[in-house]
Amino acid sequence: MSGPLPDWTPQQAPGLPGEGLRERKKRLMRQQLSDTATAMFLDRGFDGVRVAEVAAACGVSEKTVFNYFPVKEALVMDRLEATLAALSAGLADPELTPVQAALRVLDQELGAMTGSLAAQEDAGQGREAVRRFGDLIRVTPALRAYQADMTDQAASAAAAILAARAGTTADDPEPQIAARALLGLWRVQADSLRRQLDRAATPALLHEQVTADVRRAACLIDTGLRGYAAPRDQPPDATAGFGDRAERGDGPVEDRAVTS
Repeated sequence: MSGPLPDWTPQQAPGLPGEGLRERKKRLMRQQLSDTATAMFLDRGFDGVRVAEVAAACGVSEKTVFNYFPVKEALVMDRLEATLAALSAGLADPELTPVQAALRVLDQELGAMTGSLAAQEDAGQGREAVRRFGDLIRVTPALRAYQADMTDQAASAAAAILAARAGTTADDPEPQIAARALLGLWRVQADSLRRQLDRAATPALLHEQVTADVRRAACLIDTGLRGYAAPRDQPPDATAGFGDRAERGDGPVEDRAVTS
């Protein structure tokens, strides 16, 4: 079986206060199913593994697997749900601009992944696991389609939150394009990670280089979102909207990014 699996979403540690025994068991079973399935997919390909085989490997029924994951694709891409939840919570926070909210989630995910790499005894094996995980998604049409569908769901949710903040409706063009632009930062981070994975000498340097690429893209988005909430009968103004630096007294987006 393949080596350590990439995991760049912070997971709740067992036994944290506030988590009951039932919730803990369900979370750990969900994690076991996802990790086992991902290992099998990496080893034999997504289409070469049946859900029944994943169930057998975990000692549960196929029905139990589908109780946790409605479709096979969700077994390997379950963390997209956590990303959507974190982004939605951040966008709803009036203390954060939309760009800040997106950067916070991106940095947490990247930090978890590079932290996992730093903890590996064999750095090369850890990097290979990350590379193979990305390749699995890229070469599997079903996973790419599922990812696209989840992105559409995230865009709809983000547009609704952004529209509420700006006093418009979710089907207006402004919140629609703003949501898509913010979600595009995940593609920037994924592409940068793929490029920098073998170039960066250490996980810390990898985190720094990928973050720099993401923030370059975020600066461009932040510039556009500053005019988002301007009245429709007036041209966008550089001091209006979510990214209003004049009233908030904020500096460049690089200085305002929330890091873990």
